[in-house]
Amino acid sequence: MFPAIGFVVLIAMVFGGFAITGGALGPVLHALPHEMLIIGGAAIGALIIGNSTAELKAMGGGLAKVFKGPKYKKQDFLDVIFLVSKLMKMLRTEGPIALEPHVEDPQSSALFAEYPRLLKDHTLVNLIADTLRLVVVSSGTLDVHAVEEVMDNAIKTHHHEVEGPHTTLQSLADALPALGIVAAVLGVVKTMGSIDKPPSVLGGMIGSALVGTFLGVLLAYGMVGPLASRLKQVIDADGAIYHVVKQIIIASLHGHPQPLVIEAARSGIKHANQPAFAEVFDGLRGR
Repeated sequence: MFPAIGFVVLIAMVFGGFAITGGALGPVLHALPHEMLIIGGAAIGALIIGNSTAELKAMGGGLAKVFKGPKYKKQDFLDVIFLVSKLMKMLRTEGPIALEPHVEDPQSSALFAEYPRLLKDHTLVNLIADTLRLVVVSSGTLDVHAVEEVMDNAIKTHHHEVEGPHTTLQSLADALPALGIVAAVLGVVKTMGSIDKPPSVLGGMIGSALVGTFLGVLLAYGMVGPLASRLKQVIDADGAIYHVVKQIIIASLHGHPQPLVIEAARSGIKHANQPAFAEVFDGLRGR
C-alpha cells in the first residue's frame, strides 16, 4: 500500500510543482512516451542480457514482496519459538528416538501440523529438520559450535539467494540515469539534423531531448532505487525468523535454562514483532 501511495505523491509533487511554478506540461507529456520507449526498452533489454529466466521471475516475485510487505508477523515469531522449543524439549526429555519421526518427515508430524503457516516455508522447515536430524543421528555427540556453523552457512546461502532480486533492481537503478543520457543524446542528434528549423522548433526539440535525462534520473532515484531499498528491508525482516530458530537450537544445545533460551530468541526480533517475555513464557507453559 505505502509504495503505491509513494508513487502517487512522487508524481503529483514533481509534475504538480513544475506546473505550479509556471512550467508547461504539454511539451513534457508529448515527449514522455517516446523517451520512455527508449529508456524503458533499453532497461528491459539490459535486464534480459544480464539475467537468466529464473532471475527475472525472482525479480517479479521480489516486486510483489515490496507491495505485500514482510511475510512474518508477531504471531509467526511466537509460533516458531513455540515449535522449536517443543522440539528441543522432546529431545531433552524423551530422547532422539522420540524426535526422529518429526524431523524425518515434518509434513506428517503432528507438532509441525500445529503451525500450518510455518509449514509452508520449506526453507524454515528444512533448517529446523536438517539441523535436528544431525543431532539425532549423532546421538548428541556433535560439537555445538559445529552445529552453529552449519546453521550459519544454511542461513547465509538462503539469504544470498533471496537477495538476488534486490541486487538486480539496484543495478537497474544505477543504470537508469545513463540510459536517460542515451535518450537525451539521441534527441540532440535529432535536433542537430534539423538545425535549419526556426528557434521555436529547435527549442521544443531540445526540451524533448532533456526529458530523457529527467526521466532517467526520476526513475532511478525516485522509483526503482526506493523499490530496491524497500525490498531489502522486507528480505531482512523475513530473514529474522531463521535466526530465531538458530538461537533456540544453539542455546538449548548449550544446556542453557529455558528463560535464557527464550531471551536469546526474543531479543533478536525487531520491536514491531517482538513478543513480551511473559507472553512467550506463559505460552510455553500452556503447551
